Amino acid sequence: MSYFMSSEVLLGEKLLEILYILMGLILIYTGIKNLFDKSNSHRYGTGYFWCALGIVIAGGRFMPSMISGILIFSMTIPAILKKVSKGQSKLPSKEYMQEMSDKLGMKIFVPALSIGVFAIIFALFTKLGALVGVGVGVLVAILILMLYSKNNKPTTFLDDAADMLGTVGPLSMLPMLLASLGAVFTSAGVGTVISSAVGTIVPQGNVVLGIIIYAFGMMLFTIIMGNAFAAITVMTVGIGAPFVLAYGANPALIGMLALTCGYCGTLLTPMAANFNVVPVAMLEMKDKYGVIKNQWFIAIFMFVFQVVYMILFK
Repeated sequence: MSYFMSSEVLLGEKLLEILYILMGLILIYTGIKNLFDKSNSHRYGTGYFWCALGIVIAGGRFMPSMISGILIFSMTIPAILKKVSKGQSKLPSKEYMQEMSDKLGMKIFVPALSIGVFAIIFALFTKLGALVGVGVGVLVAILILMLYSKNNKPTTFLDDAADMLGTVGPLSMLPMLLASLGAVFTSAGVGTVISSAVGTIVPQGNVVLGIIIYAFGMMLFTIIMGNAFAAITVMTVGIGAPFVLAYGANPALIGMLALTCGYCGTLLTPMAANFNVVPVAMLEMKDKYGVIKNQWFIAIFMFVFQVVYMILFK
């Protein structure tokens, strides 16, 4: 049994490698497409940015870390100089999209739903992991869309991907960099520094005050970093473990709700690009903080509720 389980884990790792390579190739395609797009006023900077990112994602685990670091650093230069822009769009007309929407009806949601379904199946019933399930779900969604219409060819999905990446721009790499930042902070001992500072404020054994500071730290650190997963390691080492868990609080309950407090910070920050910046770009909203303004009340309400719940049922 253990042999089959280990084989399944190895298979999952290999499938992830394949998915990363495919993602990288799509990014490289986006870069080459923009490089030869004469309508793009910044085609050289745009082409280099996407090609460099694609090489790192596709081959980063096979290249020396120094090479990957140089590529990541160099690709930020055209982004900082605002030399990365969206090229010519190949999206279908609004009339065609409306026609297909009327034709498909509720079936239009099936491809998107399949991604979530396969992620859950792979997470619960295999050792391959949810991320592999997402990749398989995307491939299934593509096949479904190709069955819906003969116009949906492989190049259609590549062009759609390039168009979406062009709309989001360099912000697409922000979540990856912020997630890495959490590991850097942990290795640098930021959690220990925070623990020393909090120790001068929180009386020994005051779990309620420890929970409140832990929750606020999770929310604020997530607002700064844009990633609750990056924040929870630092905050748990610095506050959660020494001031809450060390005094007998339920680790499962505290850890779960502390992470959710971080998610409340996600709703309040432009640093969480996937949630609060990408929708603004894709929906062409006039107010760049429009998403956050519609979320702040829910975020604060849920934060207060979770803090009270932790205090009552710790």
